Parts: sequence; structure tokens; C-alpha cells
Amino acid sequence: MKKIEILKDKHIWEINGFRAYGAHTGLKYKRKDLTIIHSDSVCQAAAVFTRNKLKAAPLIVTKEHLADGRAQAVVCNSGNANACTGRQGLEDARRMAEITARELGCSPDDVIVMSTGVIGLMLPMDKIERSIIKVASMLGKEKGSEAAEGILTTDKVSKEMVVEAEIGGKTVRIGAIAKGSGMIHPNMATMLSFIVTDVCISREDLFKALRESVDQTYNMISVDGDTSTNDTVAIMANRKAGNHPVKHGSRDYDDFLEALNLLNGEMAKKIVADGEGATKVFEVEVLNAPTLSDARKMAKSIISSSLVKAAVHGGDPNWGRVMCAAGYADTDVEIKESSMLYLSADGETMPLFEDGMPTDYSEEKAKELMGSKFIRFILDLKQGECSSMAWGCDLSNEYVNINAHYRT
Repeated sequence: MKKIEILKDKHIWEINGFRAYGAHTGLKYKRKDLTIIHSDSVCQAAAVFTRNKLKAAPLIVTKEHLADGRAQAVVCNSGNANACTGRQGLEDARRMAEITARELGCSPDDVIVMSTGVIGLMLPMDKIERSIIKVASMLGKEKGSEAAEGILTTDKVSKEMVVEAEIGGKTVRIGAIAKGSGMIHPNMATMLSFIVTDVCISREDLFKALRESVDQTYNMISVDGDTSTNDTVAIMANRKAGNHPVKHGSRDYDDFLEALNLLNGEMAKKIVADGEGATKVFEVEVLNAPTLSDARKMAKSIISSSLVKAAVHGGDPNWGRVMCAAGYADTDVEIKESSMLYLSADGETMPLFEDGMPTDYSEEKAKELMGSKFIRFILDLKQGECSSMAWGCDLSNEYVNINAHYRT
């Protein structure tokens, strides 16, 4: 096999030791609305959470549960975020863990609890209990993407992937399901990602790998500039692959991180492509920056700009908006005279700006490139050796329509 590869048409419940199911239980009108992921043994576990100071109740409970770096199950409802719900919301989140643990035969402290949906509504706990019982009884009957479908809100499509890697001479699998369409501006945004793997790794090194990967992937996307109350990326590793424990600083760790980055990068791009009202995806690559922080901040600034996103939607090669967004990024980098901006699509690349001046480019050709569904802006700062990439989507009228009537 290739050292690292994406497995087509595979699901997280096909990773050794895991089961996962999602079903329509009545929490929402039609779509699946509750998902459970379960390992047949206790896993090493870690998570990173939203930097929004207003954190939803399930995040608070999950942080408590993951303090010991252990987990055995995930339960997640959609349609209701259980955010801004006070003491009752915390009690309800803990109750979700208790019910799940009872049905699965594990400890409540080993249950990751998540919710996603409308803020400010109390959970209908009678329905929640019936839903958990129903989904728990279906574990082991998985056929496809049920688990990925149960966590969706305004998403148009489910998002899941499995990658396979050779680590320490053993075959290791890492899989994920995710949701996210609007309110996406991670550090992290209404986005959730649940990752499972059979790799053997310590909880400390698992957290290091997760944090490093999230900073390069999920934290480098933006749909609309809003960071949610519920954003979470959680990972569970059940150690069934039989590899020697992966240790930070080793070749095995680098291989694991490379596989994790491939998975998370592709999942992050799936979220952007499914952005509310999105019709195009664009990628920004900042090259040769003085520091990695400078490269990341500048790339993120460009993909977050409403003016850039609107220009992408309209197919307008208004490169001045790109340079403007680069210029107001929170860095000390001087870009006026040392940068080169390229527009790229469908394999063609066109220089637009160099040494403080626009190039003699064809406006007609630039418009043609901007009409593509996938567009790249490449900004070469020529001031260092650090680079970063970020991904965004266009800003359309449909985005406003969706969010103007989200609750009504």
C-alpha cells in the first residue's frame, strides 16, 4: 500500500473497534438528528474547543470529562446547541452523558457530549433520552454514512473520510465525520469534527498532534467570519493497530501527523465547499513570509475578507482587495514593494502585482480565471522561508437568505 492514502467509500465504523450510528429520532422534522460513536474499549482522547468566551454547556462538560485524557463514546444531537442555557443546560449535558453511558455500559465521565443548532433553546430531554436509546440500539447495524448525517444542521452534504497509513510497520486507520456550513471562522465555528483512530499513542502526544493539525487545517478556513459557541474537534485512539506507541519527535509521530493533516485538511475543505450559499471555493497560499505566524495571519485575513469573497462570487479580478486584506493582517510584514500576487485556476497562473506595481496582465483572461469554481491566490512575500495555506468560499445572496430566516 501507499504510505498514506485516502480510502474511498469507507466509514468510521469500519475502523477496528469502533461503531457509529445516526438516526432521525424526532428532534428535527425530517433529517437525522442524533449520532453516537462508541469504542469497545476505553481510548486515549483529546479535544480542542472554540475560543469564543461564550461556550455552550456540552463543551464545559466535555472538558471536564477529558481532563484525564480518556473517552469511550461520543453523543451529539443536532438542531439545538444547548448554549446560553445556564445551569439547566449543564445538567442536561451531564444527563446526556449518563443516559449514553447507561445504554453502552461505560462510565459517564468517558462520554464526549456535543450539541449543535439554534442557540438559546432548552434541550427536550424526554426526546433526547428516547433518541439516545434508539441510536444506541442501532450500533452494529451501520450500512453507510448514518453517523455523519446525524450531526448536520444547515449542511447540504455529509462529510466523512478515512485515511490509511503505515506507521511503525503496522497499518493504521484514521477516520472523521464533521459538520459545518455557516458560522464558520475557526479558532474554531459552528463546526464539529469527531476523529477516531486505531493508532497506539499516548494522550499527551495525541493532544500535541491534534493541536498542531488543527492549527494547519480547521483553523485556516472561513465561511463568514463568525466563531461559534460550540466548535470542537475531538479525537479518540483505541490503540488496536498494534504499532509501538507513537512518540513525539519520532519518525512515527511525523507519519501520524502527516496522515492526520491529510484527513483534517480534506475535511476542512469539505466544510468550506459546503458553506451556506457557497458557489465557489478559493485557496490562498502565502509564500516566503518571515514567520509561520505572519504567513497564517495573512492567509486567514484574505480568505476572511467580505470584499474578497464578494469579488470571488462575482468573478471580478479585483486584486486590490486581496492586497488590502493582506495589508491589514495583524503582522509587521511590509508587502507594498516585495510581494508578487498570482491568480491561478484550472492549471493556469497569471501574475497580477509585482514590486509595488500591477503587471501588464489581461483583464479578459483574469475574468476567465475568476469564473472557475476553484480559484487560487498565491502571495509571494520574498522575505523569509515560511508558508501557509487557507481556504474560503464566496459570499452570495443565498447566504443572507439562509441566515435571515434561520429560526423562522
